[in-house]
Amino acid sequence: MTSSTFAELGIAEPICRALSAEGYETPTPIQFRSIPPLLEGRDLLGLAQTGTGKTAAFSLPILQKLANEKRKRTPRGVRALILAPTRELAIQIDESLRIYGRHLHLRHTVIFGGVNQFRQVKALSQGVDILVATPGRLLDLMNQRHVRLDETTTLVLDEADRMLDMGFVHDVKKIIAAMPRARQSLLFSATMPKSIESLAAEILQSPVRVEVTPEVVTVDRIEQHVLFVEQKRKRELLAKLLENADMSRVIIFTRTKHCANRVSEQLEKGGIAAEAIHGNKSQNARQKALEEFRSGRARVLVATDIAARGIDVDGITHVVNYELPNEPESYVHRIGRTARAGASGIALSFCDASERSHLKAIERLTRRPLAVADTRPLIGETAPHTPQAGEGGSSRPERPERPHGQPKRHRGGKPKRHGRPAQGEARDGEARRHESRNRPGSRSRKRQRSASAAS
Repeated sequence: MTSSTFAELGIAEPICRALSAEGYETPTPIQFRSIPPLLEGRDLLGLAQTGTGKTAAFSLPILQKLANEKRKRTPRGVRALILAPTRELAIQIDESLRIYGRHLHLRHTVIFGGVNQFRQVKALSQGVDILVATPGRLLDLMNQRHVRLDETTTLVLDEADRMLDMGFVHDVKKIIAAMPRARQSLLFSATMPKSIESLAAEILQSPVRVEVTPEVVTVDRIEQHVLFVEQKRKRELLAKLLENADMSRVIIFTRTKHCANRVSEQLEKGGIAAEAIHGNKSQNARQKALEEFRSGRARVLVATDIAARGIDVDGITHVVNYELPNEPESYVHRIGRTARAGASGIALSFCDASERSHLKAIERLTRRPLAVADTRPLIGETAPHTPQAGEGGSSRPERPERPHGQPKRHRGGKPKRHGRPAQGEARDGEARRHESRNRPGSRSRKRQRSASAAS
């Protein structure tokens, strides 16, 4: 059960007015459960996926708390700190603060790497009420004495699991060590591995635990399919899929930056407006790509996993996993870009023979097999030994039967024989070197005979 209005949760009138102007009337479950204890000053551990409204869940109480305290800002000082793993997510949080706090006289700014620090240093020089930052750039500016955290009384770690996955754990701990022990701390994570539980126990004091994510980690509103296809035919399959006008706003995920660039360029050559976003792009280029996609001028956004949790764009109809992720959790965050704000969505995953292990890991995590889509109507054939739609729904390929009388094949795909390999059959390097040393007429035997004659 949720409250009918934000005012009933205790949110002040100026903030409610800003929310109403944006069309936000009813709190989401995580907002309903988080806002009251946060207004009381409690620490909080939130387990929630993106798209659940958690940014407002922690932003609204922070804005209200700081507005009520009316404390003066000090040079280079920060009253509340929000840490985010990526620059895209940090920028979006800062934009949300601007919207929610438009009627409050609070100063906030955002800092991140990949750009010149001059403007960021200037914004921090007079002090800020709220700082949104990525850990690496914040630690750099702390070391240069451009920012102080000795008066910071509120800390938020957003997407904490992603932050640890990206290797920020040591930076985060150094940042926290520079803050007062007497503070309000909030930690939000989409998953709760042991590393996050350990970090939460270290920084939170008697926290309220809010969990709105069900045990099944995938969003039920997302229709999920796997398409078995050879690597060399993925480009052809993607082009055929995009002939469907229903795929009007699409995110395509790749594992590497190089592949993201290549897929984007190929789509552009085919007449499909596409943009690429990844870690090698400058901040201006990444923001331009997001704006082109958000405005609809680009139908397709090709991204690496750096964008999996940092893109908040309404109306994404399809997510295409051009390459399956190495980490199954990344699959959950990728497909979470669609089916937001109560809408439905479709996720399509390409899988070649080398990605079968990634697919199995995803299905173990999601606790259900992905439905197999038939690619024959699109490219004329499917990858060998893969089940088709309607053949049971399992994505696990069946093992082909061995014809009667054919020798059993071992893991490498070669028939297993006893004794010496047949002529022309590959042998390992050590065996070849051993044979060459003892073969009559070999260089090593000739050298041995020459040495004997010389002695």
